Amino acid sequence: MKVTKEQLTELIRNKLMQAGLSREHADCVAEVLVYADLRGAHSHGAIRVEYYCERLDRGGINKHPEFKLEKTGSSTAIFHGDNGPGQVAAKLAMDEAIKIAKDTGVAVVGVRSISHSGALGYFVRQAAQEDLIGISVCQADPMVVPHGGTKPYYGTNPIAFACRGLGDDIVTFDMSTSVKSWGKVLEARVKKQPIPDTWAVGENGKPTTDPFRIRGLLPLAGPKGFGLAMMVDILSGMLLGLPFGGHVTELYGDLTQGRNLGQLHIVINPAYFTDLRRFKASVSQMMRDLNEMQPAEGFDRVRYPGQGSQERAERSEREGIDIADDIYSYLTSDKLHYNRYHMYDPFADKNY
Repeated sequence: MKVTKEQLTELIRNKLMQAGLSREHADCVAEVLVYADLRGAHSHGAIRVEYYCERLDRGGINKHPEFKLEKTGSSTAIFHGDNGPGQVAAKLAMDEAIKIAKDTGVAVVGVRSISHSGALGYFVRQAAQEDLIGISVCQADPMVVPHGGTKPYYGTNPIAFACRGLGDDIVTFDMSTSVKSWGKVLEARVKKQPIPDTWAVGENGKPTTDPFRIRGLLPLAGPKGFGLAMMVDILSGMLLGLPFGGHVTELYGDLTQGRNLGQLHIVINPAYFTDLRRFKASVSQMMRDLNEMQPAEGFDRVRYPGQGSQERAERSEREGIDIADDIYSYLTSDKLHYNRYHMYDPFADKNY
C-alpha cells in the first residue's frame, strides 16, 4: 500500500519510541529508513523496524548510548558508538568528519561499536550537501560466499560515495559488494517472490531461486566483489580493532548483545585540491554528458549513478511510498515485535 513520507516517518518513529529510543534518536533512525524507502531501496527501510525493536527490547541496541569523539590526529578521529543505534552514530560521526574536512582538507573518522546503520547513501550525501566528497564503508556479518567457496565469510560490506555539482546536482553511488543485499532477500520473502539465480547459493554452493533456501549470497562480479568486500572489512573492522570477516557478530543470533560493528567515513574537501566552482561545474557537466548519450537498445536514457533512485524518491514524494501490507500492519499494530529474530538462523528459515 502507499503512504506519505510524513506518515511513514511518524509510524516508524512511534514504534521506535515504543521500543525505548528517545524522540531525537527515533527521529534520526526514521529519517534514514524513510530515505531508503523513498528511493525504492525497501531492503533498508521500514522492513528493518521490527528487528530493531526486538534488539532494543532485548538489550542488543543501547537505548541510551554514551557517544564520544576521540581525536587521534589533525584529520583523524574515532567516534565511539557504545552499541547505540547505528544511524544516529553514523550521522553524528559524519557531522564531525565534515567539520574536520572543512578545516584541514580531509577527514578520516572511524565509527566504532555500532549497530546496523542502514543505507550508507544517506551519510555520504551529508558531506555532498556541504560541497564535500563523502565516502563511507561498513562491515557486516558473514553472509557472502567467497569466490570459489561454499560457505559465507564476509558480509555484504557496502560502499557509498557522493559529491555535489552546481545547484542541487548530487551524484550518489551506494552499493553492496554482494550481488544483492540481504535486505533484498527479506523483501522477496515478505512478497513471497522468487529471486534470480545469480543472487545466492543453496546447498553445496549451487545457485537457488528460492529465497527461503539460501545458504549464502554471491559476491558482485565474482573475484572483484570478493576483493572489495575484503577491503571494506579491513577498513571498517581491522582498522578499528574490531572483529573481522567470519568473526563479525551475526545480524540476528543473540539479540541481547551489542554487535560492535565498524564503519569508516572519508571526507575530502575539493577546495584544497582545485577550484571549487570548477569542480562542481565538471560534476554537473559529467551528469549532462551521460544523460545526453545515445542509450542502448532497451534503455530510455543513460543515467548517472544515483539518478534512478533520486527519480524514484521524487516520484514517491508526489505519489506516496509503496510498502508491503505486512509491514504496514506491523507498524500500525500495538505489538512491539513478534519474537522472530532472537537466535534466528536466516539461512535455515523456510517459513518466514
